[in-house]
Amino acid sequence: MQQIPEGYKQDASGNLVPLSKIKPIDLARDDLVLQMVAEAKHVNTEIAEFKSGVFADILAFVDLSAEQYDVKLGGKKGNVTLYSFDGRYKVQLAISETLVFDERLQAAKALIDSCINSWNMDDNARVLINDAFRVDKEGKINTGRVLGLHRLNIQDEAWKKAMQAIGDSVQVAGSKRYVRFYERVGDSEKYEAIRLDIAAV
Repeated sequence: MQQIPEGYKQDASGNLVPLSKIKPIDLARDDLVLQMVAEAKHVNTEIAEFKSGVFADILAFVDLSAEQYDVKLGGKKGNVTLYSFDGRYKVQLAISETLVFDERLQAAKALIDSCINSWNMDDNARVLINDAFRVDKEGKINTGRVLGLHRLNIQDEAWKKAMQAIGDSVQVAGSKRYVRFYERVGDSEKYEAIRLDIAAV
């Protein structure tokens, strides 16, 4: 970063501007923004450390619980929900996997197109099936819609082969862990999330 001489501030274009030439309201705004950003960065660091600690504590507890039965758990742990003794609070560790399709999806689409063209299918059903392969603005296919085709009770052999191709083409591209905290509302069985997202607080 460029060294800012005493008595100057750097503007958005990279120019050095003497403090005497900057309006007091602009200086006050700059001070306020810098103060709030410094506090936000501090909170961000604390949340990151809290999140890391929570993950470690939950996974360590899962191992401790398994040891009660002389079991050693290896690899990645799955989804876990922990309750307080009185049931008022619960903590959920959830793992969300990102699914993608490989080149075999193209073969599945060709088989499905062949089925659609050979069947006497109404336009609504044709649109619904083709819609499963529609891409979004980023050029990605919605995995949920494609996998939802498995729920259609179609006994045609070509269709079954297409469903097999879809199943074979699914790959796990990555996974992300989430932790969520809940508190039970009054005497009801309903839990409300304890919000950590600043926009939701």
